[in-house]
Amino acid sequence: MADTLREMLEHGGHEVVLAYTGTDGLMMATQLRPHVILCDIGLPGMSGYEVSRLLREDDSLRATYLVALTGYAAPDDVVRAVEAGFDRHLAKPFSPEIVMQMVAGAPADARDPLSSGKLRGRTRAKRLR
Repeated sequence: MADTLREMLEHGGHEVVLAYTGTDGLMMATQLRPHVILCDIGLPGMSGYEVSRLLREDDSLRATYLVALTGYAAPDDVVRAVEAGFDRHLAKPFSPEIVMQMVAGAPADARDPLSSGKLRGRTRAKRLR
């Protein structure tokens, strides 16, 4: 699925870098400082929840727009994603169009640590299908 999402986003004009583990994703995020991160919850070695918590602890990544991609779709799962710091919760299966809209709709100030967006994950996350 990650490779398909990458191709779709690149075709839409986005620069995309993939990581297949939480540890690799954290390392790449620290180096690249992305505007948006699409993160699976069920990662090997470290859950997406832990990835999100660690990203939010890093001042330079705290305001990055985080989207949880997950098969966990119960209301409690959405709450858990919000508590971990995700901005959006997207349950699988999801349409490519929804992902493109979500990435295109990421706040322009998502990376600005001085903006009000830095607390966005705790107040605006919602489940999308």
